[in-house]
Amino acid sequence: MPHDPVYLDHAATAPLRPLALTAVTEQLARGGNPSSLHRPGRAARAVVEQAREDVAAALGADPVEVVFTSGGTEADNLAVQGLYRHRRGADPRRRRILVSSVEHAAVADTVEWLAAHEGAEAVWLPVDATGRVDPETVRAELAREPEAVALLAVMWANNEVGTVQPVAELAALADGFGVPFHCDAVQALGSVPVDAHLPGLTTLAVSGHKVGGPVGAGALVAGRTAGLEPVQHGGGQERRLRSGTLDAAALAGFGVAAGEAVAEREHEAARLAALRDRLVAGVRRIVPGAVLRGPEDREHAGTRLPGNAHFTFPGCEGDSLLFLLDGAGIASSTGSACHAGVPRPSSVLLAMGLDEATARGAQRFSLGRTSTDADVDALLAVLPAVHERALRAGLSGAA
Repeated sequence: MPHDPVYLDHAATAPLRPLALTAVTEQLARGGNPSSLHRPGRAARAVVEQAREDVAAALGADPVEVVFTSGGTEADNLAVQGLYRHRRGADPRRRRILVSSVEHAAVADTVEWLAAHEGAEAVWLPVDATGRVDPETVRAELAREPEAVALLAVMWANNEVGTVQPVAELAALADGFGVPFHCDAVQALGSVPVDAHLPGLTTLAVSGHKVGGPVGAGALVAGRTAGLEPVQHGGGQERRLRSGTLDAAALAGFGVAAGEAVAEREHEAARLAALRDRLVAGVRRIVPGAVLRGPEDREHAGTRLPGNAHFTFPGCEGDSLLFLLDGAGIASSTGSACHAGVPRPSSVLLAMGLDEATARGAQRFSLGRTSTDADVDALLAVLPAVHERALRAGLSGAA
């Protein structure tokens, strides 16, 4: 068993970067309310605006377009609810929300809530076996009733299986039909090129702790002409779209982390893709029945996040694998939810065509800035025994 825990769950949260930690602690020591007009308040405001410039530069956006939030979930909620209410308020026919069937819960649950409480019609866009949305499917849905579409929502890259979506094509389609397009780019920032100014892209959500910033800081990039209704009300901060006192310390760390992540992206993507390929080859060698889910990305063409390796292990319960790996010093993830102690299959894997039993055997290994060859070696060293024990345990509830 490794003496130091091996962290293979960077998709959940990345370790805090040293410079981000310094930025956070320095601002915590200074204090100040960014909305105050006295000297400490102006100093805190300067920290916030520097962070806004840093995040904007990382995303190819203008600083005025960056609306700070508490994280990706709030940014997604502001975009989906805000766009829907604005669009339907302008034309009551606009009730249809076109949304991919592999979205993060921050988007999917928001759409379901709007359908249950505000008259929205959720149109779940299918995906292929790799988790990719077909632009032609989107085109057909947009063309079917363009006057009734409130918005399109498709993530940049999937948080479970790592599939990178054809965002530029989808944005162009939305632009052609005059439909707002929201994109959750939480997993994409720092891993693949992200451009907030793609023609047709209306709003873009990101989160600080996925790139080595602190938890509690995120942003929604919303162009000057994006029609959004605010989700919360108060002091009118952030263009009156997101009221509330800004956390200058967390935002300082977010800005530093975003800048570093983008600056090192090209080199890190190549390094992590090679490390991922080594991990994938090793798992396949040790457990021949394990199946990689999502695109192969053998030529590193960018169809899959460079640090993502997601497998299903037939006959195993994902939670069993997770806890056995954790006991062996390896931190991983199932990528699925567990409700009331009952294992549930991932909705992403079900949307990709897997049956429930197969989907329940999921395990995600996600690499990041601190990942090394030694981490992969440690996983491969313990996996045979872990897999054998998980197989013996079988699927809970199975006959």
